[in-house]
Amino acid sequence: MRFFLLIFFLYGIILNLKAQQTFKIVTENTPQLTQIEENITSAYLQRNVRLTLIYPKNISSQLPILFFNDGQDFGALQMEMSISTLLSCQQIIPFFCVGIHANDQRIQEYGTASQVDYKQRGSKAKQHTDFILLELLPFLNKKYSIKTEGNVMAGLSLGGLSAMDIGWNHPEVFEKIGVFSGALWWRQKSEEDGYTDEHDRIIHNIVRNGDYKKNMTFWFEAGTNDENSDRNNNGIIDAIDDTLDLMKELEHKGYHIGSDIIYEEVQGGEHNHHTWAKVLPNFLKWAFGK
Repeated sequence: MRFFLLIFFLYGIILNLKAQQTFKIVTENTPQLTQIEENITSAYLQRNVRLTLIYPKNISSQLPILFFNDGQDFGALQMEMSISTLLSCQQIIPFFCVGIHANDQRIQEYGTASQVDYKQRGSKAKQHTDFILLELLPFLNKKYSIKTEGNVMAGLSLGGLSAMDIGWNHPEVFEKIGVFSGALWWRQKSEEDGYTDEHDRIIHNIVRNGDYKKNMTFWFEAGTNDENSDRNNNGIIDAIDDTLDLMKELEHKGYHIGSDIIYEEVQGGEHNHHTWAKVLPNFLKWAFGK
């Protein structure tokens, strides 16, 4: 009887060890994310800026950073779920995600730092850029000790225009830029005052007058139902035209479509979070894919 009890006891220990081993494997292959809200006081923007941070619990100093305008929309974008799913499937490397919340000054803070548009919008775009580079980045480095190279700048709509402007002008910090339905129509002259595509789209001029940035890559998305406007009556909506034309400017600088420039046109895609949430995993795999 004691012999059988001993065998039963040892068998129980073996099963327990196997269970522990299985549990350990599962937890190692299922990355655990932390999502928190932070507030940082900005002297440049003259306001408290709310942040949504998403990062692995086992944080590393070697994590690249994703800076994302319109961080208040992370819930609608299903950002945390997309990151968690892709990590669990081992389709992306771990990274540190920073969502920068906009407020009622969004149309002034997002734009192009060097020039306002024809309605004087984007008057605080320079301050938004300074906030990211001179306040937010040092804050992250100090509190989380993460690196400041090989980072990604991205955004939605007007936030996408801002991301393109910030990333393009600061290749020392950003290597990749993601633009979801970018407000690339941003212009220095109204149609009533003689606007032309060739001369008056601000971000196109910025790229045209800039230099080739080594190792920089770009990801653009546009939906076929982003809008109805067709300024030049060529049968292609302006959102797509503006995106394709910016890609041409990048090609003229020496970048190549398919390798340096990725374009995702969403059939039936609209200018909303439903469309952007659907393509977000593709962007994340492009930015951080293994």
